[in-house]
Amino acid sequence: MRSPLRRRLGTAAALLAALGLTGLMGPAAQADTPATPRFTDGFGLTRVGDAEVRSSTDFTITVTTPHVAGPHKIRVFLPSGYAAHPEKRWPVAYFLHGGGGSVDDAAAAPALRSDKMITVVPDGGLKGWYANWLMQNTAAGKADWQTFHLEQVVPFIDANLRTVPDRAHRAVTGVSMGGSGALHYAQARPDLFGHTASLSGGIDFGMAEVRAAVLATELNLAGAWCAVSSSSSTSGSGTCTGYGPYVDSDAIFGSPYPVFGADRLWNAYDPAAPANLSKLAHTEVTLYTGDRGVIDANTARAAATVKARLDRLGIPSRLVDYADGASLSPRCDGGHNYGCWAAAFADYVPRLEAAFAAAATN
Repeated sequence: MRSPLRRRLGTAAALLAALGLTGLMGPAAQADTPATPRFTDGFGLTRVGDAEVRSSTDFTITVTTPHVAGPHKIRVFLPSGYAAHPEKRWPVAYFLHGGGGSVDDAAAAPALRSDKMITVVPDGGLKGWYANWLMQNTAAGKADWQTFHLEQVVPFIDANLRTVPDRAHRAVTGVSMGGSGALHYAQARPDLFGHTASLSGGIDFGMAEVRAAVLATELNLAGAWCAVSSSSSTSGSGTCTGYGPYVDSDAIFGSPYPVFGADRLWNAYDPAAPANLSKLAHTEVTLYTGDRGVIDANTARAAATVKARLDRLGIPSRLVDYADGASLSPRCDGGHNYGCWAAAFADYVPRLEAAFAAAATN
């Protein structure tokens, strides 16, 4: 014979069902969560916690790795037809966020939600600079960002999603700090990436202004580079979250001063160095920048330098200097923000999609 409590629970369940409110009851609520691909640990990455699911084509997983301290998020945008076409494989674009930013910054560029490719947004740290740090015992802890991204995240994604796992169908893009990371990663691993795009990137480490920006992140001197690059809105008016804990000014690349070769790590990383640019001989290179404000006045100089050096090397590239932004979008003021970057991606992504499609026919 059922107890009074069980009878009351049974009556409540029947009432909720009659009212169409069974979704309010515990286990049944899970059925409303959109299905997303199942990820298996591997390549040194271990999943932790549940996925943050916004939809079946927009979700974030969290992983840990021995190469970077703490848990780290990876946000994924799938094409709308991903689940409906289980036999199909898709090209992949990696998006690298800026300093003080996060994986959610990608939402500020709607063009990255493409129906013709997968977009993957790995955490790059508040000041990771997409590099393996010289110092590993700072307050930031272990910081081998390049190893994490190139040797772990890329093969992890290829193993868990239906990608086309070759360089012709893989791109790396980024804004600001992520713009330098995108160009650097394409140079470090030309076997992985056939396409790269840098938007307002700090891509010339020979410039004192770019080195100063790196130092500012290490010392957590929050300024304009952070304040407008971490927005999740298309207006670029987000609040800067800072750069995390203070670390030594030599933590990432060592001494920035060109005295007796002390800045050798800066020079080795420098995306604008001719020796590094020469590695892009078979890579499609695109650069975007405005020239307004303190920051993009410098990214415009850096982009012009890189373009000129690529020209001298005989390597094709495309530079879009949209100046005050009028030619790009009414929302773009030529500055360092997603009002411009969203429009730049709206121009770039269809070109990238076309390149991916052309590669599929060859």
